[in-house]
Amino acid sequence: MKICDLFKQKTVCSFEIFPPKPTTPIQTVYDTLEALKDLSPDYISVTYGAGGSQSKRTVEIASLIKNKYGVEPLAHLTALYQTEEGVLEFAGELKQNGIENVLALRGDRAPDMEPSGVFRYASELAAFLKKNTDLNIVGAGYPEGHFECESLEKDTYCLARKIEAGVTHINTQLFFDNSDFYSFIERIRKAGITVPVQAGIMPIVKKQQIDRIISLSGAKVPAPLARILAKYSDNPDALYSAGIAYATAQIVDLLSQGVDGIHLYIMNRPDVARKLKENISTLF
Repeated sequence: MKICDLFKQKTVCSFEIFPPKPTTPIQTVYDTLEALKDLSPDYISVTYGAGGSQSKRTVEIASLIKNKYGVEPLAHLTALYQTEEGVLEFAGELKQNGIENVLALRGDRAPDMEPSGVFRYASELAAFLKKNTDLNIVGAGYPEGHFECESLEKDTYCLARKIEAGVTHINTQLFFDNSDFYSFIERIRKAGITVPVQAGIMPIVKKQQIDRIISLSGAKVPAPLARILAKYSDNPDALYSAGIAYATAQIVDLLSQGVDGIHLYIMNRPDVARKLKENISTLF
């Protein structure tokens, strides 16, 4: 099933997981999926290592999600280090495994690799996929603006190019202040972007998460969350509970405002997914 059709039926709820490191047994992600199977996500997305370093595992895990657990997978594909032949090979592997959905991303820069120069932007990758495959193409959006983009206006322009290239819905980068998401929606709707938008939510349940998350995403930490981190950073159990509560409050507010969907960055933590689903299960 193409994910774009889900939004015609319901408010969508999905999870994101990532392949384990090459030195870690693949069984670890199998265990994660086994623990997630009864939570009934509408789909599960699988990330893709910088420079395509774990593309084979991405396909393997996406195939497992689809063919063992009967859940729609969304396989990530990054642009910077790809060739046209590599993209077609990846798309062919997805097709062989019955996978219909791909998230087209520019991708993070790998310090020890040179970009191929074939695809500079996610919009170029999306356009190539649209022309050469029958995959449903998903794109990324940035409520606070992409950290490399000089203005919100330019960021909106870049998002519009993705839609023109064939992207059918948007998953947002994580954010901790819902007002940023609402401003983003207002901005892109005024620009004529009408596709569904899923809000990306990541609960902060470990002290070690926050610095890494901010450095990778550029997301700001609003005062209410900063107070939680300051008060409970030395109490792991309390921080876990407070982080789940903060994310739950975000989701409840988003759903009350009619959000198209929620995309949960669960960091391969089935316990986190379960807690959140329990808290919001009656709202979908």
